[in-house]
Order: sequence, then C-alpha cells, then structure tokens
Amino acid sequence: MTTILSADGLLEIPEEFRKIDALKPGQRCDVERLGQGEYRVSVEVPPNESPPDLVSWLLACPEKDWWAEPDRRERTPLKPSTLFDE
Repeated sequence: MTTILSADGLLEIPEEFRKIDALKPGQRCDVERLGQGEYRVSVEVPPNESPPDLVSWLLACPEKDWWAEPDRRERTPLKPSTLFDE
C-alpha cells in the first residue's frame, strides 16, 4: 500500500518494487485510469537505456571461463564408404 504524498498528486512507489524493477529517481511513468479507484502505472524506459541484446546479456554473466571446447576430431573410420559400391 502506498499514499499520495502531496496535493500535487505525488505518488511514492514502495521501495520493494523500486528495487525489483531497478527504478531510478526522476524516471517518467504513465498512469492509466482503469476505473473507479483503479490505476495502471507503466514506467517508461529512457531511449538511451534500451534493453540489452542477447549477446550483451550473455557477456554480463558473472560466471566466466566455464565453457570447455569439445573435442572436434573426426570420429569416423578412415576407410572409404562401401554403401554405394558395386
């Protein structure tokens, strides 16, 4: 539960939600009225902070050097195939 902080309509988002969603002071949001006493708040993502792409996300992984390159040597016999020989 939250309260309206001032006559200007300043609304505080609880700290728990701000931490989960990594909200920063001054970040803009849209408020949509759904009905009597019901509202939806959507936080805008600043244009210079677009969501990271997959490669950036993977490179940001805290666990490094866990990958071991597989053995890529040929695993088939060296003699020619006899499947289509007559």
